[in-house]
Amino acid sequence: MSKIIASNHKGYRDYSVIESLECGIELKGSEVKSIRQARVNLNDSFARIDEGELFLYNTHISPYAEASYMNVEPTRKRRLLLHKKQLEKLAGKLSQKSLTLIPLKVYFNDRGYVKLELALCKGKKLYDKRDDVKRREADIAVRRALHRKR
Repeated sequence: MSKIIASNHKGYRDYSVIESLECGIELKGSEVKSIRQARVNLNDSFARIDEGELFLYNTHISPYAEASYMNVEPTRKRRLLLHKKQLEKLAGKLSQKSLTLIPLKVYFNDRGYVKLELALCKGKKLYDKRDDVKRREADIAVRRALHRKR
């Protein structure tokens, strides 16, 4: 039973998720306290493999008010923690196709650690987004019709 702190709604709308995985994130103490207050924004965030390590970019974690001089830059790049085999597998998939790594959720797991759900995604075209909207509206119409019959 994990507590979801933030989710990336743009990620679900603009990308089609191929595969997702859970990874840890290297944080400072004041950042963890700020995440506990749900002061994190995943919009426009992405991950990239640099020099054999996985990093998260453009994730905004607001400075913790009571931390004074211990605060760090809100949008600094943060290292993501994966096993070496997982990282190699991910690097192979990224090099083959035009895929992107997008963070979908930040949450605390059962043990109290901050975890990040990272997804291997492919960008949607405008017509794909329109198809999703049509499908969603059709599902809503069907549910309403079934509800009225009861």
